[in-house]
Amino acid sequence: MTSFRFDLIHRSKKSRARVGRIHTPHGIIDTPNFVAVGTNGTVKALDNTLLHDIGLQLMFCNTYHLLLQPGTGIVKQAGGLHQFINRKLPIITDSGGFQVFSLAYGSVANELKSRGTKKQDGLVLKITEDGVLFRSYRDGSKVMLTPESSITAQKDLGADIIIPFDELPPYHIASDKLKASLDRTHRWEKRSLEEHLRRPQDQAMYAVVHGGIDPDLRKESCAYLSSLAFDGFAIGGSIGKNRAEMHEMLKYTTTYLPDEKPNHLLGIGDLHSLELCVPLGIDTFDSSYPTRSARHGILLTKQGNLNITKTENATKFSPVEEDCSCPTCLRFTRAYLHHLFKAGELTSMALATVHNLHYMIQLMQKYRQDILEDRV
Repeated sequence: MTSFRFDLIHRSKKSRARVGRIHTPHGIIDTPNFVAVGTNGTVKALDNTLLHDIGLQLMFCNTYHLLLQPGTGIVKQAGGLHQFINRKLPIITDSGGFQVFSLAYGSVANELKSRGTKKQDGLVLKITEDGVLFRSYRDGSKVMLTPESSITAQKDLGADIIIPFDELPPYHIASDKLKASLDRTHRWEKRSLEEHLRRPQDQAMYAVVHGGIDPDLRKESCAYLSSLAFDGFAIGGSIGKNRAEMHEMLKYTTTYLPDEKPNHLLGIGDLHSLELCVPLGIDTFDSSYPTRSARHGILLTKQGNLNITKTENATKFSPVEEDCSCPTCLRFTRAYLHHLFKAGELTSMALATVHNLHYMIQLMQKYRQDILEDRV
């Protein structure tokens, strides 16, 4: 038995947008929702208790990084990730596959720029049917990551939602190689699921739909993975070189996902993409966009992005946003934040990050209300 379940509350009459509720051992996730990225078990610049205070329902942590430092065995000794990082609300972890294959091909953005011709630094040593052998970027030691070892690591971490090991092929790839990659990913995901089901530990597992920008392969991936006992579905891999291509691929792919299970879009959650993707019926989105923007002094507001480092803010003694109820806006002015950024004070990043995450949380609440009223 598992305490994980998904309730579909309302489907918009205007689009495929939907409101739902994901039940997990550590609480409820209202959908659609934004998921903040806490790579090393923390959102950069913030104490995890602050995430509770502002109401962040789901946090994304990276198995690859936690495996290398401090080691998932140490996290297990601490009582699991929730205990280790002092988070009482739900957590999702990835398999480590995205980071490992990024070592081989580079980031999606870099790979698109180089059209797949740029060589990486050789950290990935071998990719076989068994898994991937790579060198740790921390100390150069060799690490073998397989479907089974990835799941073992995620069992040690104890997240509420876990991800099967998958291969992330580059955008620029021949069709025959993309098909071979998809077939291997499906075999790896099946092995991951089998390992997970040996000891479920009240965790849910989301399959990862692949197929690049090939509609037939995306459909095939949805069909195959839907035939297995996954609790939900994530959409991964290269889904387009621009937002228009992404939107078309997601519009097509989401129609083949089971309505009765939750879905997640991996690594995408900027404001424009949310506007495009919420109407497609996607439930959760993870992205470092608001937190990375905050660290560079870009604050999200209803009037658009605000660059707090600009000189014009030096004498503005009003909050970032007048009607914002986040701790930053209730206590501090634009002038003070401007001063902190100019002085290089780390507090500037913390205050900006709190504001941006609060903005995203409020935005998703508005999306849910608009869907309930059939406005989206």
